[in-house]
Amino acid sequence: MQLEGSSAIVVGGAGGLGEATVRRLHAAGARVVVADLADKKGKELAGELGVRYARTDATSTDDLQAAIAEAESLGPLRISVDTHGGPASGGRLVGKDGSPLDLDGFKTTIEFYLTAVFNVMRLSAAAMARQEPVDGTRGVIVNTASIAGYEGQIGQLPYAAAKGGVLGMTLVAARDLSPLGIRVVTIAPGTFLTPAYGKNGDQLEAYWGPQVPFPKRMGRPAEYATLVHSICENDYLNGEVIRLDGALRFPPK
Repeated sequence: MQLEGSSAIVVGGAGGLGEATVRRLHAAGARVVVADLADKKGKELAGELGVRYARTDATSTDDLQAAIAEAESLGPLRISVDTHGGPASGGRLVGKDGSPLDLDGFKTTIEFYLTAVFNVMRLSAAAMARQEPVDGTRGVIVNTASIAGYEGQIGQLPYAAAKGGVLGMTLVAARDLSPLGIRVVTIAPGTFLTPAYGKNGDQLEAYWGPQVPFPKRMGRPAEYATLVHSICENDYLNGEVIRLDGALRFPPK
């Protein structure tokens, strides 16, 4: 798929993985919309790169439709990348005091990390379906899961359930959208050096680095962005979940 001249929306584009993706797609010639709630960072990116910033809550249909319309105004929407975050609850299913895990916290985590991903995917796909195909291809949707969706750690049940849901949607969505020429691929990152993991990079590297088989360090956002770029360009890559984790497998805790 040709990136140059196409428009792209990166939901969560002001975050660590998102910003790197925005920079990579912009450098490849895509016309990018940064869809995020981080106004300061989003506007800084827009000013620096000449991309567009649209204040967007991924759980809001109205916000997403407005951001997608912004992207369509720049060119045919052919790329949707979702890297957004949000609040996540945690804790053991039954605590040491015998109390069950909070239901509202579980619902909130599912809302942000699964339902919102579905929301981005369905609206982006509907917009791509309106575009004229090029060599039979209309676009590609890249979602972000986590290796926690495979081997969630103790206390991660809500987050693991949400990310596992994203993994499970991938092939079905690819099959649903195949008549339209729209591909769906999910990236499942391991531990990446982004603000989501905290600000003390040296301490994070010292803890996580030795646990990664190779290379013995945390992932870099640019490595995620490189994979997104490759997914966009490789039309035969579809319905797949790609682990990007240096062969890391989370231990129980």
